[in-house]
Amino acid sequence: MIKRVVVIASGATERSALPHLLAHLEPEGVTVDIRIPARNRQLTPNVVHPIIYSLPHESHPPDKVVVLVDTDDKSADDAMQQLKQNSHNVASRTRIPFGIHYAYAQCHLEAWFFADERHLREYLGGRALGSVDASQPDSIQNPKQHLKDLLPSRIYTAQTSARIARVLDAHTIAQRSPSFAAFLTAVRNGNRGPDANAAY
Repeated sequence: MIKRVVVIASGATERSALPHLLAHLEPEGVTVDIRIPARNRQLTPNVVHPIIYSLPHESHPPDKVVVLVDTDDKSADDAMQQLKQNSHNVASRTRIPFGIHYAYAQCHLEAWFFADERHLREYLGGRALGSVDASQPDSIQNPKQHLKDLLPSRIYTAQTSARIARVLDAHTIAQRSPSFAAFLTAVRNGNRGPDANAAY
């Protein structure tokens, strides 16, 4: 049975890269549709909720939604707390026929790229990755800027993120990045824990 998952993410690089990072789920019967806010708006409740509210009216509503948040300099709990709390507040008065789950990238999606050191280096023409510890990608500070500094052109676009993600191995990333592994769990099965899934 096919499971359709909508992932709500923060921007164009996520929209371009995530389909490649999640392509290995298709043989498991999971199809993923990436949605992002218009005009690069931040993932706040006022931005995320209209996207969610529109989904039941589509011809093929999803089986679940996963909201993917960049933690930036915050803890994962702090980054997701506003969205989770607001979801609980509206749950009693709004019915949505699918579960809403939460996941995070620590601190940006680009940190996941570094987890597959071998393939990222190949993409970069054999260039070393600098001072980052690829075995602990979730500890990399400002991974997006670090990646830009490694690119020959120093220009990082959504198309670049797609080209990089296309050559990476998701299994390697999941072994090294707890935040990516938790994201995969949310997409496959939903989050664990009593308050991780807030269904509207």
